[in-house]
Amino acid sequence: MKFRSLQLFAALATAFVFAGGAGAQTLNVVTAGDQNMVDYVNNYLAPKFEAMNPGVKVRAVGTGPGDSGSQKIYEKLSAQQKAGSADWDVDVAVVHQRGAATMVNEKLLMPYRNDVGAGKLVTRDTAKNALGANVDGYVLPMFHSQIAFAYNPEMVKAPPKSFSELTEWVKKNPKQFGYNGVKGGMSGVGFVMGWVEANTGMADKLEKGPYDASQKVAIDKALTGLKDFNQYVVMTPGNAGTLDMLNRGEITIGPVWVDMFYTWQADGRMSPKMKLALPSPGLPGQPMYYVIPAKAAHAALAKKFVDLAESPEVQAEGIVKQFNWYPGIDPQHVQAKMDQASWNKLFTDISPSDLSKYGRPFPLSEYFTDIVEGYERVVLK
Repeated sequence: MKFRSLQLFAALATAFVFAGGAGAQTLNVVTAGDQNMVDYVNNYLAPKFEAMNPGVKVRAVGTGPGDSGSQKIYEKLSAQQKAGSADWDVDVAVVHQRGAATMVNEKLLMPYRNDVGAGKLVTRDTAKNALGANVDGYVLPMFHSQIAFAYNPEMVKAPPKSFSELTEWVKKNPKQFGYNGVKGGMSGVGFVMGWVEANTGMADKLEKGPYDASQKVAIDKALTGLKDFNQYVVMTPGNAGTLDMLNRGEITIGPVWVDMFYTWQADGRMSPKMKLALPSPGLPGQPMYYVIPAKAAHAALAKKFVDLAESPEVQAEGIVKQFNWYPGIDPQHVQAKMDQASWNKLFTDISPSDLSKYGRPFPLSEYFTDIVEGYERVVLK
């Protein structure tokens, strides 16, 4: 771990020195996530911000996908904190919920939300709560990803509106529902989380805490029901596998990431007739957060950068149109900046009100672990 961290620090330092250039003031952005996150900053956001701020250069480097990418950012900031550095060389970071919670707890981040105009455009709970941790003021969602049911409307005239309806539906339509369990991708993991929340009636407790280890009994009971449910379904090979099997007609409904679904449709890999639905009491999604380190060397510029990135215009053109993500700010602020066709594509099947009502966060990390371990122990045994 130490060797890997040192490699990261060296790579980031080299990238930042190279990016600075002669006489240029460089805003350093470090982002977890896939390469498209880096490309989005360097190729889309950076030119906009640089045009508005002559003499400033924006450069982004990536730390990799998943929570491990955020962990690397945490390690870098923590090292600078422990070294007593006066100015830290990360100005803006993009991190996952778990990483943000840890960084806030260890005082590695600056509370900046009230200092930027876009902070008033976010009312969703994810701007305040990250897997049960209070991050209010320290984060602004870059975008929201969301898991939903994708289905073939020619075969499924009325998709199940709840998990209880789904339980009855699969018995009448065996092997028509498919998901990828807890090892093949997060769309399957999200379905399992939604199942447990629906079948324990403990959604708020699982999402907001406090953690209570005795709830494993109720979780295991819900998972026993899922084991029976699995007799009637198809286990798909992954996030893409669910989409692929749906497109080939091997299943007619299954949980998918909304952005992947629309990207596949845009690329011609998914039939345009397929539709989406969110069941009650909901399925999880998660944001990526813009955060500003506590001692960012260019804090004022960092705030201006995030304010631009969260503006309705940029959210409409960059987040929604380019990547098919749900916006980080409240959707009503974005609608006026979009053409009707683009808005309809993202919000016809799942309305903003549906998203607000049924788009849920993942459970607390402790409950998340209990559910995954319970699935392997109860469902897979």
